[in-house]
Amino acid sequence: MNPPNLLGGFFLKCKINILITNILYIAHSNLYTAMNELQELREKIEQQDYQGALLIVNELEEMSVDDKLNKIYSYVVILLVHLIKQEAEHRTTSSWNRSIYNSVKYINKTNKIRRSGGYYASNDMLQQIVDEAYEHALTEASFEAFEGKMNPGELGEKINPDRIKQDALARIKN
Repeated sequence: MNPPNLLGGFFLKCKINILITNILYIAHSNLYTAMNELQELREKIEQQDYQGALLIVNELEEMSVDDKLNKIYSYVVILLVHLIKQEAEHRTTSSWNRSIYNSVKYINKTNKIRRSGGYYASNDMLQQIVDEAYEHALTEASFEAFEGKMNPGELGEKINPDRIKQDALARIKN
């Protein structure tokens, strides 16, 4: 393959810089893989295999996005747990309110793409994440609500899942 023109080389360097920034946010479980990918990326660039390098860049970008979506999912579970407890017990605490506030804050922070101002997860994807996280959150909430004396099914009978999901989405929508 011919060496890229100056603009192409500049574009590749910009993508690599953005990628390196994103790699810093990859979860520790993916860090070893990311480091191997970076080493392979360096080798591809040194061999002037720019197509191979771009494939690795794309893989690393996908890893970064997956990590962001996993973090959002985790924060959504925390948000839903506390919304479930509030509705089921018809009360709240300052600790629950703080957890709700922090979850929403970190969902929005994690979801925001810094440079472009866009979002990793669209509103439709956020809806899907909330739907997927709900059962997990209900199980977690069953260990906490009513001093852990209810199983997820019993707790689920005391709440309106659609209302809780809508409340969560209203708090986090882009």
